[in-house]
Amino acid sequence: MRSLVSKYLARHAYRTARIKGSTPVATYRQPRHRLSSSSSSSSFHDLFNPTQEHAQLRAMLRDFVQNEVEPQAMEFNRTETFNLPLMKQLGDLGLLGLTVPEEYGGSGMMGDATSVVMVHEELSASDPAFCLSYLAHSLLLTHNLSTNGSETQKLAYLPRACSGEIIGGMAMSEPGAGTDVLGMTTKAVVLQHQDAMNHQNSWTLSGRKMWITNGTIDNGQTTGDLFLVYARTGPERQDLTAFLVEKDMPGFELGQQIKDKLGMRASPTAELVLDNVSVPPQNVVGEINGATLCMMRNLEVERLGLAAMALGIARRSINVMKEYASQRQAFGSDLYKFGQVQQMITTSYAEYMAGRCYVYALANRLDLETYGNGLDADGTKLYCAQMAKTVADRSIQVLGGYGYVGDYAVERLWRDAKLLEIGGGTNESHHKNMARDLKAMPHEIE
Repeated sequence: MRSLVSKYLARHAYRTARIKGSTPVATYRQPRHRLSSSSSSSSFHDLFNPTQEHAQLRAMLRDFVQNEVEPQAMEFNRTETFNLPLMKQLGDLGLLGLTVPEEYGGSGMMGDATSVVMVHEELSASDPAFCLSYLAHSLLLTHNLSTNGSETQKLAYLPRACSGEIIGGMAMSEPGAGTDVLGMTTKAVVLQHQDAMNHQNSWTLSGRKMWITNGTIDNGQTTGDLFLVYARTGPERQDLTAFLVEKDMPGFELGQQIKDKLGMRASPTAELVLDNVSVPPQNVVGEINGATLCMMRNLEVERLGLAAMALGIARRSINVMKEYASQRQAFGSDLYKFGQVQQMITTSYAEYMAGRCYVYALANRLDLETYGNGLDADGTKLYCAQMAKTVADRSIQVLGGYGYVGDYAVERLWRDAKLLEIGGGTNESHHKNMARDLKAMPHEIE
């Protein structure tokens, strides 16, 4: 981790003059105090920054977000444009391969869930949409391939994915299969007269994938560069196999870029079409008919990342309403002196801290290379997603008309927060999963 921070400091040194000379967007208002520096929060330092290296990583991230992410967030969201050069900067810093071993071009922080949470929290405090695209590439594609891919696949794809040379994601959902992911209909079949369980076969993929983050990264012209695509390869519901599908493979096309979304507008979403795409045997990831376990394991990581994104949204929303309430005068005093405003700020802070403690308590004990952490992966996302949307809503309420427009960012954060209750698992699916896991517990909750 020290090398990752050192890489940023070295890169930042020759850019300092340009950064200091730049003018941030007029609507950016840096809070005078960060929540993490308050006397109350400081007692949680070891939970949120368990090592000195983690503290250095967070400091680096906040500096990068303030100088690079925040100035562009409003414009790219308004134009529904993906900031590809900024994503590639994350590759320069080693963040695109955060959990990938160094021999494959990564930063070597395998299994370190706390670092993953930090990156998603800090990026989302400024631009959740940009962070969503980061999550799709770094966790759903790169981390997934690092965990489940063959040595040949890792050497072929991970160095380029970690550097940002190629950007992609995962293709799981379909027009008729979202929460019911095992109901997917995209099929992969082997050439006639070949044995389906033979790893030397070429496969043909046919189907449509929907709601794919990074499905296009050039404003709807072509597909993204690389995708981990799940397809049905057998008669049973769980007979799924993962394939690496590359841009420009014949038959692999962009169906449409999905525009006019409620939120996450700077994160490109697309429908992908697979029309008899021929995939060579070396692009099969893992065991044939064995991708369901890999998919569920990666969903746990994704849900923790999405929960961390909710923390960033909530923290920024609290800072905005705290700052505004301290400055805005009404009825002869600042808004902070009114009990109704105090209730919204303090309740938001308490809920934010509860969620943050839950997320970091899980992350600090979690090894991302393990499986079976679904109860609390579901739990953190279920709680934090709803919490972030509610906190952003309160922030809008405190700001009144100013909160309803884009200048203070909270209306964007509120719109972005809604996706966290749908993407990566709906609230309802988390209820179902958690109820099942709790019922199966052989002992009382401790």
